[in-house]
Amino acid sequence: MKNQLFYYKGAIHIHSQFSDGTGNISEIAKAAKKAGLDWIIITDHNSLDIDEGIINGVCVIRGEEISPEFSNHYLALGIKNCISHDTDAQKYINAVRNQGGFGFAAHPDESNFRKNSAKPIKWTDKSIVPDGVEIWNWFSDWADNYDDTNILKIAYAYLFRHNLIRGPHLETLKWWDDLNKNSTKIIPAIGGVDAHALKIFKYLVPVTIFPYKMSFKTLTNIITLNEKIPENFEDKKRVILNSLRDGNNIIINRHVKDEIPIINIKEKTIFIKLSQTSNIKILRYGEYVYDGISKDVEFKIVKSGKYRIEIYLKGKPWIYSNPIMVD
Repeated sequence: MKNQLFYYKGAIHIHSQFSDGTGNISEIAKAAKKAGLDWIIITDHNSLDIDEGIINGVCVIRGEEISPEFSNHYLALGIKNCISHDTDAQKYINAVRNQGGFGFAAHPDESNFRKNSAKPIKWTDKSIVPDGVEIWNWFSDWADNYDDTNILKIAYAYLFRHNLIRGPHLETLKWWDDLNKNSTKIIPAIGGVDAHALKIFKYLVPVTIFPYKMSFKTLTNIITLNEKIPENFEDKKRVILNSLRDGNNIIINRHVKDEIPIINIKEKTIFIKLSQTSNIKILRYGEYVYDGISKDVEFKIVKSGKYRIEIYLKGKPWIYSNPIMVD
């Protein structure tokens, strides 16, 4: 069939028993399969110990979250050897590139105003340019809004976890837009689940905060291909990593609605098609050039540059595209 597109759902930024997660690789892959994912990327802190391959029907790729104690965490992908976190950010970015890999600045703008004891871990020097940016981190978003000042607020945060989710920090989006404005290439973005399946035992009933399967049904990175992904693991891995490096992924908040939007560009026109009326925003270098309520948009481009799309459904952040270069 001509012009048929193939979509592959995946989750990035996952922790296993090899760092501060609670699951082994078989359990994590099984949860991913049940959540409808095709691929996942495990990024344990300062570790590449996890096995990779086709596991329980899911393409499991390993990376490393290079994790200094207080700041500048970096999701390193496409590397073969662990990279030290005892150097400054520019040095380990260079070390990732020297291995032929690339990476994303993780949760770069966690809040300084949390009402809990978890200290924010930020990207402290925005003059250091990463290969890409994790524009939305699900667990960080929850932690930024988690209030543990009394038992009722704690219970609410656990029982109604998704109500604490606000979406990407505006500061992060601005930095990402500025990076793209100052670069001739696409600086890509991902959405990260930061899945740990943390188990809390200090209450009467043990609580797991965002079990893996639940996490995998939140922020999903959808890769769009013109042909089916290869069957063997090494080729799958190559295609997935190259797609993320090139920004060929759309970030979907599946908790709002599990739908793959139709977004394409032809003859300097951006076409967007959805099943439900939504607030669709189109930005050029961070400036709004379209903001409307619709489920179908045909936007004519009159200026060259990088354009990206944000879509909100019933006031909730839903879809974020990577930049689209238009000459």
